Amino acid sequence: MESVKKMVAEKPVVMFSKSKCCMCHTIKTLISSFGANLTVYELDELPNGLQVERALLMLGRRPSVPAVFIGQELIGGANEIMSLHLEGNLVPLLMKAKALWL
Repeated sequence: MESVKKMVAEKPVVMFSKSKCCMCHTIKTLISSFGANLTVYELDELPNGLQVERALLMLGRRPSVPAVFIGQELIGGANEIMSLHLEGNLVPLLMKAKALWL
């Protein structure tokens, strides 16, 4: 879990993804569409990707991706991000984390 903490430290929005995951692509597109400063780690392209994926599973992410951290806090996966968006709470959360400026 330390590896995940290091990867999300000092970054406003971090997403753990897999390059062939359609839900990951959807969430990346949504967050990026607001102009957010998004850092994406593709687990299937990282040398320690399996290790990071195990850490995400230990944090309770099932499935492990997408896993979105906003302001160094684990927000969740596709369901949580889409719910925040539909409720009108995603943009304010991104602004609070200084991931975008409107």
